Amino acid sequence: MNQSSFKNTISGKRHSKAFSLLNSLAFFLLFLSPVYKAAAQKVKLQEILEKGKQNYPFLKAKQAEIHNTESRIRSVKTDYLPSLVVQDQYTFATSNSVTGAFWPNEGSAISPSGGIRPENIYTGTFGSFTTALVDWRFFNFGKVKANVKSAKAELSRNQADYENELFQHQVRIADAYLVLLINQKLVEAQRQNLERALVFKRVTDAAVSSGMRPGVDSSLSAAEYAKAQLLLLESQRSEKAQRLRLSELTGALQDSIEVDSMGFYSQLPVTHDQTDSFLRNPALRFSQAQIDVSLARSLAVRKSYLPSVSLLAAGWGRGSGISNKDDSYRTDFASGVHYQVFNYLFGISTRWNLTNIAKVRNDYKSEQFQVERFKELYETQKLQLDRQLREANMQLQLSLEQARLTPVQLGAAQRAYNQAEARYQSGLTDLFTLAQSVNALNRAEIDKFVTNGNVWRALLMKAAAAGDMSLFLNQIGN
Repeated sequence: MNQSSFKNTISGKRHSKAFSLLNSLAFFLLFLSPVYKAAAQKVKLQEILEKGKQNYPFLKAKQAEIHNTESRIRSVKTDYLPSLVVQDQYTFATSNSVTGAFWPNEGSAISPSGGIRPENIYTGTFGSFTTALVDWRFFNFGKVKANVKSAKAELSRNQADYENELFQHQVRIADAYLVLLINQKLVEAQRQNLERALVFKRVTDAAVSSGMRPGVDSSLSAAEYAKAQLLLLESQRSEKAQRLRLSELTGALQDSIEVDSMGFYSQLPVTHDQTDSFLRNPALRFSQAQIDVSLARSLAVRKSYLPSVSLLAAGWGRGSGISNKDDSYRTDFASGVHYQVFNYLFGISTRWNLTNIAKVRNDYKSEQFQVERFKELYETQKLQLDRQLREANMQLQLSLEQARLTPVQLGAAQRAYNQAEARYQSGLTDLFTLAQSVNALNRAEIDKFVTNGNVWRALLMKAAAAGDMSLFLNQIGN
């Protein structure tokens, strides 16, 4: 008996020395981490939502699209204005001419003018030509108006796109916030579990050293202590990763962001019996805006083949080194830039590209298929949102039931642990039974935090499907 006690004492001392470093690490994890958290500034959900709205680059890109479309509307409206083109030129050229017609070279035509002579004169002279041309397509059968409506529809679409992306981003931020809260609570639970394991290990080591317990108990308690350390490190890893994810959604990565638990763990949300409609969802409004854009484009395409009626006006002056009185040649520059004649023109013109009708007809059919495509996408979106809202209501009800049961589970696990600890210290039960009660208590603490967080996540899911964040935000504290 004395030899067995001596061996147990030696075994206990060895375990005590082997885990002295682990004890130091435990104190570091237990006490340094709370100090670090206390020093970090805690932010509330509303603050993070506002930061994400102001700073997230993708939202800024959507705002740039809106500004781009606003500029395009102003650009399209300029088609109502007349075209005024002025030009002034000075040339040095010959003036040989001949009777007959010619076809311009890709829209450019060199237009020499002069008397028709039997021989060419290659003596060049200076010339000047100044023009002002006005072309006002004052009547175009609604083509410009259709283009303006199409641009305005694109603006509405881009605004709906931004609102939808902003809403979805707020949902992502709120969900990341809740997940980080859960992870923070899990770190607290694992820290408490580690503290219990440390106290339990010390008691066991003391009992083994005194010969009251076999040496295997010291080894088992050391294993449970190491397991508790691993669980704490894993929970801290998840917490840090989630903290980075949340800070990313704010538009600025930071490792030290700490979130305020607010009222998420002091109360549960209140459910209402009214039926929430998903028809207000920004995603559905965006789908409808896409249909409107396609309809506006198809109307603009259909009107593009119609003719345009223009008012024309022009004035021009011309000078030449060849005299308009006696056809004498002067090669100096001053003689060429002096205007000799002036003219003006007023008129009305109708332009209609008849061969463009076939192309416009096919383009119009293409846009009609786009309209049909967006309508089907709209119906698909409705089905998805309807399913999401029904699923969210189901998840919320089940999560509330689970949250009401977890206090019962936690209370029973706490009593079982207290009883097992007392029985173990009295020598009435073994270490394995006590370890089971420790694991059950740890699991109950984790379930309490997870199920409570899942209730709020289910409410957020319901708000996301309904397209109304107030369903979620109105139930949390300021």
